[in-house]
Amino acid sequence: MIEHDRTAGSGSDARSVAGPDGRWERDVLEKLLLGTLQERRRARRWGIFFKLLAFAWLAAALLVIGGWFGSDGKVVTGRHTALVDLDGVIAGDGEASAEDIVTALRAAFDDDKTAGVVLRINSPGGSPVQAGIIHDEIRRLRGMHPGTPLYAVVEEVCASGGYYVAAAADRIYVDKASLVGSIGVLMEGFGFVGAMEKLGVERRLLTAGANKGFLDSFSPLPEDQRRHAQSMLDEIHGQFIDVVRTGRGDRLKDAPELFTGLVWTGARSVEMGLTDALGTVDSVARDVIKAEKIVDFSTRKNLAERLARRFGATAGEAMARALGVAAQAPGLR
Repeated sequence: MIEHDRTAGSGSDARSVAGPDGRWERDVLEKLLLGTLQERRRARRWGIFFKLLAFAWLAAALLVIGGWFGSDGKVVTGRHTALVDLDGVIAGDGEASAEDIVTALRAAFDDDKTAGVVLRINSPGGSPVQAGIIHDEIRRLRGMHPGTPLYAVVEEVCASGGYYVAAAADRIYVDKASLVGSIGVLMEGFGFVGAMEKLGVERRLLTAGANKGFLDSFSPLPEDQRRHAQSMLDEIHGQFIDVVRTGRGDRLKDAPELFTGLVWTGARSVEMGLTDALGTVDSVARDVIKAEKIVDFSTRKNLAERLARRFGATAGEAMARALGVAAQAPGLR
C-alpha cells in the first residue's frame, strides 16, 4: 500500500509539473521556434548589411575610377617640361574642347617652374571655331611668356583642325609614320530627294525666310544655296591657309598640292616644311627643352563633369532641332 501510494503520488507530482494538457512541451517548442525565427531574422539582417556594404564599395570604386572625386590639382616641384594633351576630335562638347585645352595651357605657362610646354596632338581635326580659339590663345601666351617655348609633338594624327592648332607652335615634331596635313574644309550631309520620290513621300517644310531650310537633306539643293555654302568653305579655307603661312613662314616649301587637303607621312611633312623634325615628348623634353622631368597639366574631366557636359550637349542639339537649325556645319577634318 505504501508503495502504491508512492506511485500515485509521483504521478500526481508529474501532472502538476507538466500541467493538465502538457503545457511545458508547448512552451519548449514555442521557445525553440521563437529562437529559430530570431536567428533567421538576425542572419537576414546581416546578409542585407553585407550586400549593401558590397554595393557601396563597388559604387565608390566606380566613382573613383570614373574620376568623380578626382582633383585637377598639380603638385609641381622643380624645373620641368609642361605637357598638355590635345586628343580626339576638337569640339566644344568633347575632351578636346577649346575651354579645356586653353585652361591647361594657361596653367602650364603660368607655372614659374615651367621651362617649356609640349602640346601633344592626336587629332583628326574638328570645329574651325574651337581650333581657332586654341590657336589664338597659344600665340597670345607665347607673346606673354617669350622665354617659355611651346612645341607641338604629333604622335598618330595631326590633320586639319589639329594642324591648325599646331601651326601656332614654335616648332612641330613628328614620328616618321605620323599623318599630317589635310589643310582644307568640308561640309557634309545627305540628300534623300530621289529616294523620297521613289517611295512617294512628300516633304512638307514651312519656313519664314527663303533660305531658312538651308541645306535641308529632304529638299532639293538650289544653286544659290550651293554657291553660298561653297563661298563659306572657301573663306574658312583662306583663313586656314593664312594661319599656316603665318605660323610656318619661310619653312614651307612651294608645293602646289600643299593646301589641297592631302595628308602626308611625318617624314614627308618634314621635307615639305609642314613640320620641323622627328621627335617624341620625351626627346623634346630631354634634348630640346633640357628639362627631362615632365608634368602633365592636361585637364581631366571627372565623371560628374563629363555627364553634365554630355547632357548639356544633348540639350543643345535638341534645341537646335526645335529651332530648325541645319545639322551641317563647316569642319576642319
